[in-house]
Amino acid sequence: MSQFEVHDTSFEAHLTPPSRRVEPTVITQAEPSYDDQLKARKKRYLITMGLRVPLLIAATLTYQHLWIAIPLLLISIPLPWMAVLIANDRPARKRAKKVVPGVINYEKALPPGTREIVDGE
Repeated sequence: MSQFEVHDTSFEAHLTPPSRRVEPTVITQAEPSYDDQLKARKKRYLITMGLRVPLLIAATLTYQHLWIAIPLLLISIPLPWMAVLIANDRPARKRAKKVVPGVINYEKALPPGTREIVDGE
């Protein structure tokens, strides 16, 4: 290759699609929508309550062995209460980065302004 590279700046070069898909850059800390949150909470509730039925059935089937049946029954008792608490809990908010006052990042700082004075009428 030579020292000088030649770039194609023709109109056709701009019409060709890029070779790979570029993902958009997310610049906000937006939370999931309310509908998405509600859907996730319903799913957690159904899973938690769905665990209670098999535990109660297993406790019933193992009633001859109390050392198995009683723990299964004790686990299944607080599940409805826990399911409601878990389903009503919203996702935790993400904490913003704390900026320490007085610290200047010179790479991101604006250059000093000019002191040019413009007379107005």
